[in-house]
Amino acid sequence: MTTSATAAIAYKAGSPLALEPVELAELQANEILVNVQACGICHTDTKFQQVLTLPGVFGHEGTGTVEEVGAGVSDIQPGDRVIMSYPFCNHCSPCLEAEPYKCEDIFALKFGGQRLDGSKTISLNGKGISSSFFQQSSFATKAICLEQAAVKIDSSLPPEMLAALPCGIQTGAGAVLNSFKVKPAEGVVIFGAGAVGLSAVMAARLCSANPIICIDMNETRLQLAKELGATHLFNAAEEELIRLVHEVAPRGVQYAFDSSASVPGLKNAISCIGQGGQVGIVSYPLGGDEFPFTTKDLFLKVGSLHGIFQGSSVPRLFLPKLIALQESGEFPYEKLITTYNFSDINQAFEDTHSGGVIKPVLLMNECR
Repeated sequence: MTTSATAAIAYKAGSPLALEPVELAELQANEILVNVQACGICHTDTKFQQVLTLPGVFGHEGTGTVEEVGAGVSDIQPGDRVIMSYPFCNHCSPCLEAEPYKCEDIFALKFGGQRLDGSKTISLNGKGISSSFFQQSSFATKAICLEQAAVKIDSSLPPEMLAALPCGIQTGAGAVLNSFKVKPAEGVVIFGAGAVGLSAVMAARLCSANPIICIDMNETRLQLAKELGATHLFNAAEEELIRLVHEVAPRGVQYAFDSSASVPGLKNAISCIGQGGQVGIVSYPLGGDEFPFTTKDLFLKVGSLHGIFQGSSVPRLFLPKLIALQESGEFPYEKLITTYNFSDINQAFEDTHSGGVIKPVLLMNECR
């Protein structure tokens, strides 16, 4: 039996989304149906409108209560409160070795616009459309999610706090805590003071890193980075940016984290590390654009370049850890969040693109 819902439909990349009635498919054995209460907005939701066939439904940071479970679901029950995190197959070698962020099917599961078997989870006017974005498409009042991608939550945190976590914040914090495993007094430079970069700043402070250098072009965000733990702030437009960094860390830093997905960001990150340093990236430019840089600096510094997926996190372990840190006052990510009603989704995207908000979160209750 199909399920009715209201979803935000993307008809053309970059154009306003339209809230319309849709039908959700019957659950497969390993899926759950979630009554979505809130969903975060991420630049990825815009970026992949240029890739998937439209119309389609995006959204990949949903939270809510479980309404129904598939026949093979054993760990989750109706009524459970869950965060929908990133999808993984649960049976390839990396998944079996507790490294789901390396899942062999992760790209297809995230960005294929369908289930792995090719079926669509959402129909519009009787026709299947691009859906299953991160295997949830949670810009909707209800969403189908893989059992293994759902994290049960016991916390009393409001929905907007939970919906902010599963992509950008998990990625930024996880890059520092899980991928780099930063130690006290090790230096970190962070390019970009959005949700990802500021989460990395907070995580670096948790690690007692020093220095913690944050670089961005938005002065308001840089001041927030200082409040959250950055020891030094630089505007990315500075002509002598690398010299300024090396005045703080003459031998270079141990870790450079680039959340900008830009050529200047990556080149500068490589220039900032010292001997044996590591550079982490969390995205890439679409359209086949290449990063034109020589490997000479990496080689001479015996450095390494890491692609970081989802902060190298196991969501069922890491998200509760971040919630506990927030509840103890050590990870105040609530300072990043701005909430919007679901019907104001287009305003939320406008504010995101203008840089006016850091982590917008949609609240769905008005559209039920």
